[in-house]
Amino acid sequence: QVQLVESGGGLVQAGGSLRLSCAVSGSTFSIKDIGWYRQAPGKQRELVAVIGSGSTNYADSVKGRFTISRNNAQNTVYLQMNSLKPEDTAVYYCNAVSVSLIRGRYDYWGQGTQVTVSS
Repeated sequence: QVQLVESGGGLVQAGGSLRLSCAVSGSTFSIKDIGWYRQAPGKQRELVAVIGSGSTNYADSVKGRFTISRNNAQNTVYLQMNSLKPEDTAVYYCNAVSVSLIRGRYDYWGQGTQVTVSS
């Protein structure tokens, strides 16, 4: 079992910055990748950024503005968001992909944290 808890969301003006955190606990040894997704009102949930053991990937819409990272113990994942735009407004979710012999691939999700960017 894996538990994810997001924090750091809030209200910020366009051009500002926020730093989201995802605290990971439980059977972290099984985690393959950790990513950030977001879901805006009336839209599908979309991938924002993902970090593996030695690589990162970003959606085209956030490249150059967002940075995903993890600490040395790999128990916390961060999303640094700079130059925020109103279109970044969404609920941001932390996602962990685990792989095990008995379960195969499985996705864990946090409860989400609201990010609102005002114009």
